[in-house]
Amino acid sequence: MKKFVFLSYGFKTPTPEVMVAWGKWFGSIKGNTVEMIGLGNGREISNAGTKDLPLGLESITGIVIVKAESLDEAEKIARSNPYIASIRVYEVREH
Repeated sequence: MKKFVFLSYGFKTPTPEVMVAWGKWFGSIKGNTVEMIGLGNGREISNAGTKDLPLGLESITGIVIVKAESLDEAEKIARSNPYIASIRVYEVREH
């Protein structure tokens, strides 16, 4: 199986209903999950300097690494997520 990274975008304070939906989603993908990481405030460092990255609709708010046979299968898993703004799916390149 291949590994895929899901980058969750968008932050709004979740309602109790969204929290329940996420709990159900995480339970439903437990067999495919390699790792789950939640993200908070951050900083972007570049040649132009450093800027704070507060949580908002453009923020990356979570990373989930899953196992799947293909990008299509990974997309199917991601589509069932109760995301806030969007999810980006990337295949992990093996060395």
